[in-house]
Amino acid sequence: MPAVLTAVPSAVPGEMQLVHRALARDGDAFRTIIKTHNQRLYRIARGVVRNDSEAEDIVQEAYVKAFAHLDAFRGDSSLATWLSRIVINEALGRLRKRRKTVALPENPQAEIIRFPLNPSDDPERTMAQRQILQLVEQATDSLPDVYRTVFVARVIEGLSIEETADLLGVRPQTVKTRLHRARALVRKALDDQIGPVLLDAFPFAGRRCERLTSAVMRRLGLES
Repeated sequence: MPAVLTAVPSAVPGEMQLVHRALARDGDAFRTIIKTHNQRLYRIARGVVRNDSEAEDIVQEAYVKAFAHLDAFRGDSSLATWLSRIVINEALGRLRKRRKTVALPENPQAEIIRFPLNPSDDPERTMAQRQILQLVEQATDSLPDVYRTVFVARVIEGLSIEETADLLGVRPQTVKTRLHRARALVRKALDDQIGPVLLDAFPFAGRRCERLTSAVMRRLGLES
């Protein structure tokens, strides 16, 4: 039985029109492209270089290069994939240049992404959430380059196996193998660190503690 090939998505409806508007120097078109793809491109760049400010610089440079050659976009892939390839190449180029010189200092406080937290008026719960997210970010940062890029693209950014393979220029089976290894390494890193953090899980202090205490005292007739 012949193998079934899954095609990488081509340009989504409206993208070519947006590109044509940008080629005509329509400022709103440029802004739309940038705002639509900023988060994905930043996450991918950050996943490669592990440095917030450098990732932002990479994305800026990638946009400049992309817009300078926007007439080369034919819609064979989605605009997101086309831009992501440019970001990947720029980021990997920075890594190669970094390794030929002196390694840049890592920022231990840098975050892989600004994960959204559930709105809460409970500072203890917010702190616990941030601790867990920080461990996930540190575990992802500790992955070797070859696994981290796949992990960020596939798990954090949510690209499909085929999109990730196309983005990185590898076979889908290679993506699956690297992803399996990356998940195992992240799981081990979390297993090694999660215990102490879980001691503070499900916090019941601060405002929640005060609220429950007041409710019970009122029911006992000891508080007005």
